[in-house]
Amino acid sequence: MSVYIAGTGSYLPEKLLTNADLEKRVETSDEWIRVRTGIEERHIAAAGEATSDMARIAAERALKAAGITGADLSAIVIATSTPDHTFPNTACLLQHALDCGPIFCCDLCAACSGLVYALETASALIRSNKKYRYVLVCGAEKLSSIVDWDDRNTCVLFGDGAGAFVLENRDGDDKFPISCLGADGTYSETIILPGGGSRNPTSHETVDQRMHYIHMQGRETFKLAIKAMVDSSNNVLSAAGVAPEEVALVIPHQANRRIIQAVAQRLAVPPDRVFDNINRYGNTSASSIGIAFDDAVSTGRLKRGDLVLLTAFGSGLTWGAMLLRY
Repeated sequence: MSVYIAGTGSYLPEKLLTNADLEKRVETSDEWIRVRTGIEERHIAAAGEATSDMARIAAERALKAAGITGADLSAIVIATSTPDHTFPNTACLLQHALDCGPIFCCDLCAACSGLVYALETASALIRSNKKYRYVLVCGAEKLSSIVDWDDRNTCVLFGDGAGAFVLENRDGDDKFPISCLGADGTYSETIILPGGGSRNPTSHETVDQRMHYIHMQGRETFKLAIKAMVDSSNNVLSAAGVAPEEVALVIPHQANRRIIQAVAQRLAVPPDRVFDNINRYGNTSASSIGIAFDDAVSTGRLKRGDLVLLTAFGSGLTWGAMLLRY
């Protein structure tokens, strides 16, 4: 059984937050943000717009591209760190919104690596059982709900959005996708949301200490990210017997332009074969690769049959790379 990408879709909220807007909010500047991150603007969800709402629109677009409806789906896997609720899972809410039948639904939390983890999970489902004909994979995040808008080091980085894939189970012996995923909990506090879980349940104290916002050690994250993305990418290419020059496009997690450039350089991939849309969207965590992939499809950067390398890192510390055929 082969895993075929039948359709992709994405969604970005209407509201734009520019660097100029942030200059009015915290002590920063457009130049400082652009030089250090490559970000110029990001999309911010409306007050009543939840993660599942964004996921639904991205999913509907992916389903339309695949030529199917929600009733045809066999499973839904959503990667998110910002679910609508602690429970039920966001995938169940999406299942209801898409009018699916009683199918397998789960959320997966691996932060910015989440979509690669979710694609691997969905691919394993497809290869394990023919009953999984179509699997919807979605990365969706409302990071604006957990960003400290008074922290100049983090509020400039993040945006909201969703990206989706419809994976189809087809007869064949295509070996792709091939992945290399990993994690190291030693660095679990490098990027963390300290409050709200069983360790620090919500209380007046956790709210007063601003524990319900993203806390990040930026310099440490930068170094760890580059090594994790490069090592996992090289492992995947080696396992597949594919040289870097055979890859049509590298789509890295859109966290920071300097990270993207460093990864490309160490992989010996020329800039014109590395997808970069961070200037328009910022870091959208688990949705960034899905949004970028759909961007690449809609703009003609990807053609059927192309080999695509996805690579990401995230809180955990998690990381992953996946080589797939579009």
